[in-house]
Amino acid sequence: MPSYSIGQAARLLGVSSETVRRWADSGRLRMDRQGPGNRAIDGASLTAFAKERAAGTHPLPEGSPVTSVRNAFAGIVTRVTLDDVSAQVEVQSGPHRIVSFVTRESVEELGIEVGVTVTARVKSTNVHIDTP
Repeated sequence: MPSYSIGQAARLLGVSSETVRRWADSGRLRMDRQGPGNRAIDGASLTAFAKERAAGTHPLPEGSPVTSVRNAFAGIVTRVTLDDVSAQVEVQSGPHRIVSFVTRESVEELGIEVGVTVTARVKSTNVHIDTP
């Protein structure tokens, strides 16, 4: 079973390294010593924690849209390219850059412009997973 450093766990959970340390120090996330001074999280513990966290800590805020799309990326609009009919909207969500092609009318009606906070929702019939 693989083990993960604090930094790796933080990236996988979408939080800071300090948050992972606080969770470990409070007993919420089990962490072991691996060598002199290095703390590590085994893959099974990290998986269980991620699943528990996803199941219980993400209730929809009041006023949120009701949707079947579960892949939501909150971020900030970094670029909008308009033509006569369509628009390309780029969103930076943490380390992820998401590009969406929508109608120009949608961009104008929603008030999408650089610096606006948005949520990009992704629904696909094909999901590819790669390993390093």
